[in-house]
Amino acid sequence: MKKSITLAFVFASVFAFSQQQSIDQKVDALLKQMTLEEKIGQLNQYTGDNTATGPITINANKQNEIKKGLIGSMLNIMGTKYTRQYQELAMQSRLKIPLLFGLDVIHGYKTTFPIPLAEAASWDLTAIELAARVAATEAAASGIHWTFAPMVDIARDPRWGRVMEGAGEDTYLGSKIAYARVKGFQGNLGDVNSVMACAKHFAAYGAAVGGRDYNSVDMSNRMLWETYLPPFKAAVDAGAATFMNSFNDLNGIPASANNYLLRDILKGKWNFQGFVVSDWGSIGEMVNHGYVKDKKEAALASITAGSDMDMESNAYRYNLEQLVKENKVPVALIDDAVKRILHKKFELGLFDDPYKFCSPEREQKEMNNPEHTKAAREIAAKSIVLLKNQQDVLPLSKGLKTIAFIGPMVKPKRDNHGFWAVDVKGIDSTYIVSQWEGLENKVGKRTKILYAKGCGVEDKSKEGFADALNVASQAEVIILSIGENFNKSGEAKSKSNLHLPGVQEELVKELQKTGKPIVILINAGRPLVFDWIADNMPTIVYTWWLGSEAGNAIADVLFGDYNPSGKLPMSFPRTEGQIPIYYNHFNTGRPSINEDKIYKSAYIDLPTTPKFPFGYGLSYTAFEYSDLKLSKKTMKNNETITVSVNVKNTGSVKGEEVVQLYLRDKVGSVVRPVIELKDFQKITLNRGETKTIEFTIDNQKLSFYNNALEFVSEPGDFDLMIGSSSADIRLRDSFELVK
Repeated sequence: MKKSITLAFVFASVFAFSQQQSIDQKVDALLKQMTLEEKIGQLNQYTGDNTATGPITINANKQNEIKKGLIGSMLNIMGTKYTRQYQELAMQSRLKIPLLFGLDVIHGYKTTFPIPLAEAASWDLTAIELAARVAATEAAASGIHWTFAPMVDIARDPRWGRVMEGAGEDTYLGSKIAYARVKGFQGNLGDVNSVMACAKHFAAYGAAVGGRDYNSVDMSNRMLWETYLPPFKAAVDAGAATFMNSFNDLNGIPASANNYLLRDILKGKWNFQGFVVSDWGSIGEMVNHGYVKDKKEAALASITAGSDMDMESNAYRYNLEQLVKENKVPVALIDDAVKRILHKKFELGLFDDPYKFCSPEREQKEMNNPEHTKAAREIAAKSIVLLKNQQDVLPLSKGLKTIAFIGPMVKPKRDNHGFWAVDVKGIDSTYIVSQWEGLENKVGKRTKILYAKGCGVEDKSKEGFADALNVASQAEVIILSIGENFNKSGEAKSKSNLHLPGVQEELVKELQKTGKPIVILINAGRPLVFDWIADNMPTIVYTWWLGSEAGNAIADVLFGDYNPSGKLPMSFPRTEGQIPIYYNHFNTGRPSINEDKIYKSAYIDLPTTPKFPFGYGLSYTAFEYSDLKLSKKTMKNNETITVSVNVKNTGSVKGEEVVQLYLRDKVGSVVRPVIELKDFQKITLNRGETKTIEFTIDNQKLSFYNNALEFVSEPGDFDLMIGSSSADIRLRDSFELVK
């Protein structure tokens, strides 16, 4: 009887907090009741055991640990049926501390949006935030509390497979997108349609040597602060609940135990109040790095540096208690980590109702929300980039009688999802719109569509060429869909060869001989190398991997129901030998100007410019820039300059343009990039319409990290450039910053 009374008291003490108490007070009260073992349990995260389609099976050892309060979080469990069963186990623990359920919801849950790199090509922050909001709504309705997204790593090397998961090469654009995605995922944290965001991978993971996943990163602290850290700071400013360590070492120190990153910067200078989770096994992997001799040392190094939760390495679970007993880890360090995790569980409202995210009715509703499908189609269309349209083949006429739709990407469904798509339990792939279905939906019965695969993506066989040529001979226009499979870009998908695989380019060459108009669709998760096609084919559309509405969105663009507006968030190299290639590079003492290569910083066998530059993308209409005006030609640190420019749609159809503002600091105490994006606006113009666009230049836009890592501006001259891409500058002016 005495035991029952004690348990009842504990239950009441945990769940009957006064409404007047702050979350900090509630956390402190709960912490006082926890044993050291229970505290360490909150720092422990395991993956689930249930499969995508079968019944739930919970490992007996994990069941026991959950019941004892020795697991704080689970990942890879989805669906209200399954999350509820795990949560019910947690409610059998002494203190009934609810579990957190995390999942890689990278670009959609049931409704899949374009891969993040493709979304970045939209340059549409409102659309990007909406995509994250829909993903959060669906994930939360399925019992998920936490997504391991957004990835905000700056990436300048397309050999690295995870470029598909980020926003590209530019710090300014990447920071804006990081902020939008965090806001979209989190909304009002604690609402049943929001999930915790996780900014990853902290830090500099995108600069892995050789573009090889998990590889070392070696860079100056100034490069770290100026290029790679700002998107993470934007995530903090947006209120990101959690951060994730990167796998790499940074200047010799693994990120999972990097005191400079976690204690000095994130929790120190930036005053981050959330918690840090390791990447899968990254704490234990420090043994492989040669940084520690075993998991015990790994646990010591990581908890000391500020890693709060251990994902899947068991380093904390089996070593922290002993480290405390040996006086190597102060309990205060563990308490700080536990407080951060408990605070988020209270913020989510899980102590008030552990099952608040476990509503089958809401789950069913959100999995079939037509507004989500509509958003996916619109955002997919916005993400498409028109690379070439020299003969105005596009948009296609709706009066066409016969179209040949050829290529290995025409009929597959799963590929359109791209990498890191969630395989939602109980839902098959029929809701994914293939490119074939999208075209059928668009033209209906008025146009005959002929199909030939032509070849496989990576096959060496040309047996299908004859069928493709036969089909092409019967059609007025050819649409050729080629590229890479979805699982060739993503984590652990680094590649040294970025050319189109297999015999796809040879298929293009054969079809070119027909003399028929050809529209090339390139499907990929990264910038590919396709020089011959870029030089010889007049109509090229980069479709990336666009998600569950890919087919409809592509058809919308092909037939002009949506005028393409995407702009490249990464430079496209001419060949792998140019990598890394990015637009905002430093100048040299011997710059190659107009491809002068005589004792210049250049290749003797290749131009220094990319095939397609950062910020590039065409439209079915044309835009004229004029009347660039600056409100003044000199400014002080506490002043601003207003920049205005007129943009006119001079074409025959409505269109969207991304007006891009670039600056160059002509002389600095450290060398400055030749050009830097500092602002942009995406606008819509009816045919013949003119809009005046205004930008504000303030001291923040003129500042940089000097050699002492001080964020400063320096008096001097600045070039100002307005254009349609980093290589298509339409108007120029200059101004001076004075003391």
